[in-house]
Amino acid sequence: MTISSESALRSNSRNDGASGHSSFACLFRVILAANCLALVSLPAGLLAQTPSASQPARPTTGPSAPAPAGPTVSTNSVSAPSGYVLSANDQVAIEVFGEEDLRTNGRLSADGNLSLPLLGSVRLSGLTLNQAAAKLTELYGRDYLVNPKVNVTLAAYAKRRFTLLGQVNRPGSYELPEGSAEGIDLLEAIAMAGGYTRIAAPERITIRRRDQVIKVNGKQVARGNSGHGFNVQAGDTITVGESIF
Repeated sequence: MTISSESALRSNSRNDGASGHSSFACLFRVILAANCLALVSLPAGLLAQTPSASQPARPTTGPSAPAPAGPTVSTNSVSAPSGYVLSANDQVAIEVFGEEDLRTNGRLSADGNLSLPLLGSVRLSGLTLNQAAAKLTELYGRDYLVNPKVNVTLAAYAKRRFTLLGQVNRPGSYELPEGSAEGIDLLEAIAMAGGYTRIAAPERITIRRRDQVIKVNGKQVARGNSGHGFNVQAGDTITVGESIF
């Protein structure tokens, strides 16, 4: 009887141990399943943004980060013909590469000058765009900058006018149309003044241009004879002569 009781005690002890292991295993499975369920329920974007313990978080700055946008600068300009000479009231844009503080967009004064940072008032009237750029490059390089690179563009034409006198129906001052950088045809200019009077002498037209006096035969221009075309430019004063008869 004693042996049987001891055997029964060992058997119960083994069963209790097995039952304990089984209960612990079940509890572990329940906890693991709960953790997995919590992970699955996380949003996909949050999972992607969460760095792992073995991988450090990626920096938000550096080569892969987008560079901040710089100031927007207007680059509007008009197409100027080759060799265009600046005149009073023309609007120009001045750019000194690498020097944002020296960028200027302004209109030449009635004297043909433009006020510029560091340089003050500089005369640009009478210069082509390339000559103006060369002049400013020299002035900035003389005292302020090392090897400056200056670009000059025409932003807008001045209000450009010409004058028609003599035997036209509406003598006076007229404005050249926009976009006519090289001037307009002589006959178009006379048409703007109402055409010739009945006593006009179209073959005797005189044009004063700066220090020049130019004589033009309007009849030959009207016939379209080769070599007799003439363009009226800003500042011209045209006088149509009177017929003798």
